[in-house]
Amino acid sequence: MREELCILLVATSWILAYANSLSQTLLLTRLSFCDANTIPHFFCDPAALLELSCSDIFLNEVVMFTVGVVVITLPFICILVSYGYIGATILRVPSTKGICKALSTCGSYLSVVSLYYGAIFGQYIFPTLSDSINKDIIVALMYMVVTPMLNPFIYSLRNRDIKEALGKVFSRATFFSQ
Repeated sequence: MREELCILLVATSWILAYANSLSQTLLLTRLSFCDANTIPHFFCDPAALLELSCSDIFLNEVVMFTVGVVVITLPFICILVSYGYIGATILRVPSTKGICKALSTCGSYLSVVSLYYGAIFGQYIFPTLSDSINKDIIVALMYMVVTPMLNPFIYSLRNRDIKEALGKVFSRATFFSQ
């Protein structure tokens, strides 16, 4: 990948993220809230705040959906296109061992991306599928805590020293459990 393209992708990601946050925050300032309520979340989700509002939230919902579709689907499409190019390149590799190694590397990242975007799509693009508060909290945990923790875990499993240490830990665990 060219350095210019990489910089452009990172800058676009940052700009879209800030634009989304700014638009949601500014639109929330125009709402009024009738009572002092507690949001049953561990972070302040705009959708949860909209449920507490006494004002008309139609504009907020339209902007949230529109910006959400752009901010969520644009990077998702870029990821799918890049994995398409990676897949086409993998298929040109002559050795079966090389193909298996490339697929195992891409497969773990693609599973994390699927988990992340699946949770986000379920939460924001199709919010009627998750009406319960517990589902909202679980989905939020999936994309805010679990998937960011998986990336370093995947990187560390590629390290030979980490693999050996994990092998020792698991062999000791099976020894003590007998």
